[in-house]
Amino acid sequence: MSTDNPSAAARHVPEDLPDRIQHYIDGEHVDSLDGATFGVLEPVGNTTYLQCAAGSAADVDRAVQAARRAFDEGPWPRMLPRERARVLNRIADIVESRDKRLAELESFDSGLPITQALGQARRAAENFRFFADLVVAQADDAYKVPGRQVNYVNRKPVGVAGLITPWNTPFMLESWKLAPAIATGNTVVLKPAEFTPLSASLWAGIFEEAGLPQGVFNLVHGIGEQAGDALVKHPDVPLISFTGESRTGEIIFANAAPHLKGLSMELGGKSPAIVFADADLDAAVDATIFGVFSLNGERCTAGSRILVQREVYDTFVERYAAQAKRVRVGYPHDPTTEVGALVHPEHFDKVMSYIELGKSEGKLLAGGGRPAEFGEGNFVEPTVFADVPPTARIFQEEIFGPVVAITPFDSDEEAVRLANDTKYGLAAYVWTNDLKRAHNVAHAIDAGMVWLNSNNVRDLRTPFGGIKASGLGHEGGYRSIDFYTHQQAVHITLGKVHNPTFGKDA
Repeated sequence: MSTDNPSAAARHVPEDLPDRIQHYIDGEHVDSLDGATFGVLEPVGNTTYLQCAAGSAADVDRAVQAARRAFDEGPWPRMLPRERARVLNRIADIVESRDKRLAELESFDSGLPITQALGQARRAAENFRFFADLVVAQADDAYKVPGRQVNYVNRKPVGVAGLITPWNTPFMLESWKLAPAIATGNTVVLKPAEFTPLSASLWAGIFEEAGLPQGVFNLVHGIGEQAGDALVKHPDVPLISFTGESRTGEIIFANAAPHLKGLSMELGGKSPAIVFADADLDAAVDATIFGVFSLNGERCTAGSRILVQREVYDTFVERYAAQAKRVRVGYPHDPTTEVGALVHPEHFDKVMSYIELGKSEGKLLAGGGRPAEFGEGNFVEPTVFADVPPTARIFQEEIFGPVVAITPFDSDEEAVRLANDTKYGLAAYVWTNDLKRAHNVAHAIDAGMVWLNSNNVRDLRTPFGGIKASGLGHEGGYRSIDFYTHQQAVHITLGKVHNPTFGKDA
């Protein structure tokens, strides 16, 4: 682990920071109806730098009503896909033109290294371009019975989509939901994570400049148990897309059930990376280092359990630990930083508690605490535990920080068994030069996504989602179109009607 000699003077504070953030409802920036606010911390010094409006059920209802009016009476759901696509492409243009400012604010608010935050801002623009293209190219099924019948599918937007987003890479993950929801003609109410409201507050100005009609986008800040809960329970919100913890997903599932809402939930993960003896070890070490330490380890698809075949276990572990010690911890704004500050002191305390637990469950080879150079802030050393048994909590439970558990295996069957030995099933990574083994192991793993000899590189056309405790449903590509639209079957009879006659006169 490598650091500079930080000082308070080295901290970067963006210019023109707001001192308060409001909701955005029906085209206006507004305070909470009861005037409630909450303080927002920056993660380098854990100082409160702004007050944010704290939404209640009344604020959520006001936003939902605005979104419903825009859906029922406004032009957006009735516009041609090409017309909506033009707006989405303008949104992408604006995001791209402001990528450095967006990254600066995101890095300051979340603790993400600035270079990684910049990549996430550019990915947000790409999400809008992708769905702009997709809704224009969308083709639906049509079936013909010659001379008898034509049947076709008519897609319709569902209504008001409730979007609840997390604090890790918040701006990009907001775009991941906003783009398909509005591309398909819905209106939305966004409830961003309370730890990171800054970048979410920028969407209003971007959408206004791009020409999105009033009321299509609405934003309510607040605590999940209040604003998020009210959005899930609102009877006029037929869809909820949520990304966050598995336990929160369980609560949302229960609260949405009485209304039979459509749900898409991307939840937690404890993803395995399996390294076989015949793998390219240079590539496997690099990829598994990046896979758990990028984005500060705060990523749902992190390969935080590394399973290594025993023939190369000692070599892999030695090389991995040595490289992990060289991962550079630093201030988020520094372009050479590879691991910045965790998002919030509550999360820092959680990660540190797992590190202390891991010292009794595995062999600590790198990291294990706060870097000595940083006396404050949410900085954590990249931490490596080896010889971790599958019963260990650091093997089973999602830590969501720069902490990895390495475990040996002997056979293909044992690798699969260990990979599947958690309640989660989001992602997995397999490293081997045996083509047959690669596919057989991938197919045997209980995960929604598997990468073979690859890091987490996504094609936006493919489904994203997990199984077991990692989620419900998939988004991405046409799966997002499916989620945000009704598919209405229309049947047309050609020629003579063929049907039985009941009640015919004798």
